[in-house]
Amino acid sequence: MIVEIDNVFKYYNKIPAINGVSLNIEKSERVVVLGPSGCGKTTLLRIIAGFIQPDEGKVTIDGLVVAMTGRCLVEPESRKIGMVFQDIALWPHMSVYGNLEFGLRAKNISREKRNRLIDEMLEKVQMTHFKDASPGDLSGGQQQRIALARALIMQPRILLMDEPLSNLDLDLNLLLRKEILRMQEDLGITMLYVTHDREEAFSLAMRVVLMGHGRIQKIGNADEVSKYLLDLSM
Repeated sequence: MIVEIDNVFKYYNKIPAINGVSLNIEKSERVVVLGPSGCGKTTLLRIIAGFIQPDEGKVTIDGLVVAMTGRCLVEPESRKIGMVFQDIALWPHMSVYGNLEFGLRAKNISREKRNRLIDEMLEKVQMTHFKDASPGDLSGGQQQRIALARALIMQPRILLMDEPLSNLDLDLNLLLRKEILRMQEDLGITMLYVTHDREEAFSLAMRVVLMGHGRIQKIGNADEVSKYLLDLSM
């Protein structure tokens, strides 16, 4: 088990945004958290990343307790987590190369190794010819590929993705879904992906975690969750 969420609560103004959530994620698993806006899915993602601390409960990553009942025991930068946001958040004053190099430089990786890792990663996301481009010169889909590459180049144990395709048109959305699937399978990385889109969730997930009102309502494969939702609507 690489991620263990044990009876986690998070309150805002005494109202639970996360209400007793427990969830285990296996190594190399692809889990999608599905739910409407305000259901707690992004809060859960940020608790795992370490940006928010649980008011109650415990978070364990790779056997190490990283947060427990309001205390951060391991800082976000030490959790070996990559995160891709909805708003992409590339640094506009840096080239594609600079965006990918930034984290590697912070880890004191040699220039030779940095160049090799960047070239390999750009090839994986099919952006080899854009090394010197500015993010502002890229399309939305290209920017999201670079954001994904920036997260993956740090070789995280877990990749967290917060509605990364929601601002793209349908054709780009479908294309990048395939790219995300291909890269996750090629790299064998553990992935937790958040979305409000059912089709997106069902196409990407090994397991779907359906959330509502801060609670987990159903966990299962796409068919099981789809049937559950259909039964609710009847």
